[in-house]
Amino acid sequence: MKKKLVVLSGAGMSQESGLKTFRDMGGLWEQYDVTEVASPEAWLRTPELVLRFYNERRKQLWEAKPNGGHIGIADLENEFDVEVVTQNVDDLHEQAGSTKVLHLHGELRKARSTIDPDLVYTLDKWELKPGDTCEKGSQLRPHIVWFGEAVPALTDALSVVQCADILVVIGTSLVVYPAAGLVNYAKPEIPIFVIDPGRPQLFSKNVTYIQEKAGKGVEILKSELEKWK
Repeated sequence: MKKKLVVLSGAGMSQESGLKTFRDMGGLWEQYDVTEVASPEAWLRTPELVLRFYNERRKQLWEAKPNGGHIGIADLENEFDVEVVTQNVDDLHEQAGSTKVLHLHGELRKARSTIDPDLVYTLDKWELKPGDTCEKGSQLRPHIVWFGEAVPALTDALSVVQCADILVVIGTSLVVYPAAGLVNYAKPEIPIFVIDPGRPQLFSKNVTYIQEKAGKGVEILKSELEKWK
């Protein structure tokens, strides 16, 4: 039976694919606080602005391709039972071939009804406009977990981490909760690998730090995992 390898990925995972974080987007968005474009209050106050912000992010994604890190994680499915829990709203893990991906903060390629959260649609274009409605006639909103909203996938993510035989953390500083708390649910004896140019501190004696970006870091990870198959 393959060992269960759980990957927790964050924004650093996708930076090599050219996807910018909010703070990197610059231009028009420099004048806004993130809560002005990514909160329920912002949606009620200025829905057109919120739609425009996510349209820009979605357009970036439409032009992006998985990087070596994404592809390397997908390749690990040949040797491990790999499950990815990502803070990212892009689908680059899936594009690279990962078959089990849990999105904590929603998915950029999807939209959902504002009156029925169970009505979720995959978009076939990057632009979501005022007047785009669900089958019940209500405006569609980005299928994203905004500041101040619950994280519906958190319970499932906790279960995944609790079952891990090996934990890999890539491109996340582990300071934003609730995602940052996930590592605390791993079994205390399992090996943990942290891939990040910085050095997010984990208080576990079983941590191996790989201070590289995602692409090169995953290459190194593969050799480190040889003894854990």
